Amino acid sequence: MQITGVTQHHLERSLEEPFYPTWIPGYPQATHELELFEVETDAGITGYGASPSFAGGLDYGTELELFLTGEDPHNVGGILGKLETIDLVGPRPWHVETALWDIIGKDAGKPVYELLGAERRAIPVYASTGELMDVDERIEYVEERVAEGFEAVKLRVTELDHLDVVRRVREAFPELTLMVDANKGWAVRVMEEPIEWSYADALEFARGLEEIGGVAWLEEPLHRHDYEGYARLRDAVDVNIAGGEFNNGVHHFREFVEHGSLDVLQPDAALATGIRGAVDVARTAERRGLQFVPHTWTNAVGFAANLHVMTAVGSPWCEYPMEPPWTPDVWSFMLEGGFEHDDGTIQAPDAPGLGIEVDETLLTEG
Repeated sequence: MQITGVTQHHLERSLEEPFYPTWIPGYPQATHELELFEVETDAGITGYGASPSFAGGLDYGTELELFLTGEDPHNVGGILGKLETIDLVGPRPWHVETALWDIIGKDAGKPVYELLGAERRAIPVYASTGELMDVDERIEYVEERVAEGFEAVKLRVTELDHLDVVRRVREAFPELTLMVDANKGWAVRVMEEPIEWSYADALEFARGLEEIGGVAWLEEPLHRHDYEGYARLRDAVDVNIAGGEFNNGVHHFREFVEHGSLDVLQPDAALATGIRGAVDVARTAERRGLQFVPHTWTNAVGFAANLHVMTAVGSPWCEYPMEPPWTPDVWSFMLEGGFEHDDGTIQAPDAPGLGIEVDETLLTEG
């Protein structure tokens, strides 16, 4: 089998109202935009990968085609070498590797998790928020998620006084598992500069979470490359420290592990490692007694890739983006069907490959 071409589609979906994600401070996001890639083969099998995008798109399908045409999609290791060149001079290419697994699974007639030696299983989901809210609004939000079957919620914070929101949610829901994301690892600087934390800030906030209790982890309180700062923080507090969603390549996770920086490793297969690399990171985490719970907040194609990885490696939680107007129908708009949870759990698709079906009408329109 050989790759015969790569076709890129810029897709977008308007939101019902503006969304203010903490990782793009001050920016009223009005659309969900992505680049969808079809990797075509001479066997008539097509694999899909997708990456987040900006208004107007990021056009690099021709460059990918130059590197991939004539390659056997089963040669994941060899193709990763070529994708490293793309990564060096252009956009991150790990979502393209997920398309290879989609092809390999379709060719074998097996879902990706089965190719990775696993059986299908239900994974608990946590509702992952994306905005800042005042206490009353956030408590109302949590009430809705608990009624839907969620047993865990991740709250977003950006300032030290946001400890009060966490405290009030904990008081209102004493049995609920809470995660807290400070979003200091990275930011998109479009409208405003992000609020950064010093090590002392991160330490103060983490100790506040210790007092509140029942927090599964504090996510990205420091910059994503501050391996030593993370290690100091982890040694100083009892609350678990998580991060790594947007680090680039498996070698960054070796740094986290060797420095003793994190309790929870969170590489996104579509953003940071690809599927093969994510499994490698997860196996390392298992050997070191660490947790592996990847970031999933891109789109439904990336969500599917991460879900297969989580199934394969036994992740204890699956991040489930849920912050209206950012809802499953929005981040899954490019698919026929989507990823609804079932009373607080979710399972990977059992169809061959990634198990997704792209809405072909969007490709014609795009």
